[in-house]
Amino acid sequence: MPIYDYIYGTVDKSLDTLYEISLQRKEETPNVVHLMHLTTPESIYHLRVGFAYLASKPYSSAWYLWLLWPVTLWFMMLTRIYRRTFVVERNRFHQLRLQTWAIPNFREQYQLKWQKESINNMIEEAVLEAEEKGTSGKELNRYGEVYVKKHPQLKVKLVDGSSLAVAVLLNSIPKGTTQVLLRGNLTKVAFAVAFSLCQKGIQVTVLREDEYEKLDKSLGTKSEGKLVISKSYSSCKVWLVGDDLTEEEQRKANKGTLFIPFSQFPLKNLRKDCFYHTTPAMQTPKALENVDSCENWLPRRVMSVWRIAGILHALEGWEEHECGYTISNIDKVWEACLKHGFQPLTVPTQSKS
Repeated sequence: MPIYDYIYGTVDKSLDTLYEISLQRKEETPNVVHLMHLTTPESIYHLRVGFAYLASKPYSSAWYLWLLWPVTLWFMMLTRIYRRTFVVERNRFHQLRLQTWAIPNFREQYQLKWQKESINNMIEEAVLEAEEKGTSGKELNRYGEVYVKKHPQLKVKLVDGSSLAVAVLLNSIPKGTTQVLLRGNLTKVAFAVAFSLCQKGIQVTVLREDEYEKLDKSLGTKSEGKLVISKSYSSCKVWLVGDDLTEEEQRKANKGTLFIPFSQFPLKNLRKDCFYHTTPAMQTPKALENVDSCENWLPRRVMSVWRIAGILHALEGWEEHECGYTISNIDKVWEACLKHGFQPLTVPTQSKS
């Protein structure tokens, strides 16, 4: 910053002209927008708009961030006033311009019914803004069908990433596995994974009667007799788990059990004698530029499948939405992902004991 040049009168006058010309440059239009939200109040410090040091490392709680609680509280108040998305990251992949937009809401707010309308309005405004800018693909963390029905003329394609999430989960299960245990809040991804496993001849075991009834009603005869209910926690060495898994249930797993999350939030690693997979994600190709921060708790240059899905949609020129309860062809999505250089993560084979 040329502050001393201004003080002592040695500034180059042409800089002002250059600055004014640069302001006239058109705003860069993204090809793909990833829509995300904050997790905890202190998660703002782990974004690039926060502290670069923290953003460069996987998200973890730090004691010294408690010293910033006055600033954190001020930011929380600001998010209630400023009800618009903001850009937190810009990347480039070959000819695609990628942006990540953050919704100024925290994870807990999504669980409050009285916040639902406000959050939906912000997401809708973000979708329409992307449409106005000519964005070709937009990833949504939720199903997003309501926005397609409300705005049937949308040219921007809404992608929730469920198909790629299913593909990654299926390829994370060790070869030779004959049965898996499914436990947690049943989502669109969970239903699709259960269906695919049954079709492959792999037994899907559930522990709760209400979950079994929901799955059985959804799958019907398509389960091929591979959907069963059991009271035993020791029957399976591979667990597909969601947000509702309790610590008590996790402690009942056999030694050497592999936990694979199908949700967007990681499982708390309680067992040193078990193995924990990351949330559905893949290693990014080297052609992805400007990756100088971590996505939440994932390592550097590892990207969640929900984010990758929108990039694939734009790269392949797919014209359909992937939202609501629609699932794209899983094999086609997986092959396209590998073709463009995204690689599956290594399944853990050793515990951190």
